[in-house]
Amino acid sequence: MMEPTDPLTRRVHKAVAVDIDGPVLRVALDPASGDDTLGTPALDDLLTLLDYLHRRPDIRVLVLSSLGENFCRGADRDEYRAALEADPSGASLRHIADKAQRLCQALETAHVITIARLHGEVIGAGLALASYCDLRVAADNSRFRMPEVGLGLPPAWGGAMGRLIAEAGAASIRELMLTCDRFDATTALRLGLVHKTAPVDELDRAVDTWVRPLVRRRPEALVLTKRMLTGYTRADRLADMSLIDAHLLAGAMVQRP
Repeated sequence: MMEPTDPLTRRVHKAVAVDIDGPVLRVALDPASGDDTLGTPALDDLLTLLDYLHRRPDIRVLVLSSLGENFCRGADRDEYRAALEADPSGASLRHIADKAQRLCQALETAHVITIARLHGEVIGAGLALASYCDLRVAADNSRFRMPEVGLGLPPAWGGAMGRLIAEAGAASIRELMLTCDRFDATTALRLGLVHKTAPVDELDRAVDTWVRPLVRRRPEALVLTKRMLTGYTRADRLADMSLIDAHLLAGAMVQRP
């Protein structure tokens, strides 16, 4: 029987809902504010879960979704502004941004196979977070965007630029980041930002077509293959710039009028 403080129980989290079914952990963003943004409470909850999973090798698949109208409409910029007002030096804002980088690294290196179940709008930090999942399926009416440049900010959430380039190619990511254009699920599929699309009412079935064979695989083979793939994709990143993303973001916001 799990203890009341076990991270796999729903009641200990502020911003995510969790459900465990044997070797499958389902985690849903649960935005209390109703604006479907990704704030510190969600970052903290996800970091706690991923850290705890080191002690649960029996869990082999993590499905990440959202209970909101959208998967995620980006980082919580109100939280950024509040942090900057409280600490004009930008140190508090860097602390928040560092959590995003740690979360993405934890997703990339976790032993579990991670699946992103996407619907509605997948914007900015939401797309960055999803990109670090091993497999991604989107509702066929999902909408995507990388809006940071249009907001006067560098695309510096979670160190995701390198990951996005590795997944979809430099030319495509360059265009989407510089223009801030919206794009649909068909385009995301073509670029490799998602692996498949499905009608929104068939998303769970699409996820299950991955989950069923994954839980039958030998755990050691899954973990080793995931880490080999991570190693090969990281080899394309001659310099890991993700470590300075928090400084880039904080610096840009401190200098804004």
